[in-house]
Amino acid sequence: MSMQRYWRYQNCEIMNLSNLPKIVTRSGKRVGRGYGSGKGGHTSGRGTKGQKAREKVRIFFEGTKMKKSLIKRLPFQRGKNKLKPLTWAAIPVNIATLEKYKGSEITVAELYKQGLVQKEALERGVKILGKTKLKLSLTTKIPTSKAVAKHIGGKIKV
Repeated sequence: MSMQRYWRYQNCEIMNLSNLPKIVTRSGKRVGRGYGSGKGGHTSGRGTKGQKAREKVRIFFEGTKMKKSLIKRLPFQRGKNKLKPLTWAAIPVNIATLEKYKGSEITVAELYKQGLVQKEALERGVKILGKTKLKLSLTTKIPTSKAVAKHIGGKIKV
């Protein structure tokens, strides 16, 4: 090899091993795709026979011992509300509905009195949402989104 060709390869960025990108993670073995994949053959690392070798097992599956299983040891939520969620999300109120609001300070009780929200809003709470600008200047004691906080002319006290 001539000296000129040697220097051309030495100065080339592709050939320089110190400039190659570092590869930290390896791709996983493709299990059960033949001997060439590194994990192939008869059982492909699943052992022999049984439920775990043939199919996926549910997370809480514990065999046949139902009386002492984890599910049986966890407490029930009893009563007529056992299928309802433990926490309630606040009821959304559009900022456009506040155009009909009569008063200067917004509270959940006042919104209910004026018929802008249902009775369950007293228990669950209210959050004001929307993107339109208000023509009125109001003070709120209700949580609002960031977009509403920009468009309300008054103050926000939470």
